[in-house]
Amino acid sequence: MKKQNVSLLALLLTASVFFASCHNSANKRAADALGFDSLRVNQTVHLFGDTTKPACNLIVNLAYAATPADSTALRDSLNAYLLATCLGHKYVGMAPAEAVKQYADSYIAKYRELEPLYEQDEKENAENTGAWYSYYRQVEGHVQLCTDEVLVYRVDYNEYTGGAHGNYLTTFLNLDLKTLCPLRLDDLFAAEYQEPLTDLLWEQLAEDIGVSTRQEAEDLGYGSTGELTPTENFCLGHEGITFHYNIYEIAPYVMGATEITLPWQRISHLLGERNDIIKQLQ
Repeated sequence: MKKQNVSLLALLLTASVFFASCHNSANKRAADALGFDSLRVNQTVHLFGDTTKPACNLIVNLAYAATPADSTALRDSLNAYLLATCLGHKYVGMAPAEAVKQYADSYIAKYRELEPLYEQDEKENAENTGAWYSYYRQVEGHVQLCTDEVLVYRVDYNEYTGGAHGNYLTTFLNLDLKTLCPLRLDDLFAAEYQEPLTDLLWEQLAEDIGVSTRQEAEDLGYGSTGELTPTENFCLGHEGITFHYNIYEIAPYVMGATEITLPWQRISHLLGERNDIIKQLQ
């Protein structure tokens, strides 16, 4: 059967790719001045507008900065990152409501391009055609943590475009609220941290899954689809740093996503001089 392949990974756009520089001047507003609202879309559209035909279902639930209303620059700068992380760089600069509307319109228009293929497939194999064209996409973006220093924003994607199973992934944005710059591992750790941090990730993973050695973890399938190394897809928390590896990144699809949380005390010797954010979290 012919079908259009939509790559979910192509939709995962990290906000920092699209911002060449950050705001260098300190943002003097505390996090309690920030207020968030959400936009939700739940839309189902059938091919040919016929309810007897397959349909696509799009769900978007996106948290965005609604206040401070008296600081348009701050609010818009923050929303630019959130929209880029959730929807993609083409929506940066739009008002959140307009961005979500255009995102939904684009998804539905793309789905309707399948109509000629569906007609052809229906003629050739009427019994099994419907399931292959029953698409869905879900995008959930929410604030996971917000302090005076840092905002942690999580985006969950879930999509099916025909085939044996759907795809899903999670991405995090850790934003310094003073500078409105995304935080990277190099901002948090001292030089030459990669190798010892990798060792700690393997050790913690082994503990989490109840084995004694890295080799035993590898025998179970970890590291078989990609190297387990420190990923920029991490999230800061009060307990430590959680590294998130999506399906296929370090293990087969059947094993699902992998999260490894390293407590602050376990990585304290690797942290760099810039620890004001970390101290606030601990």
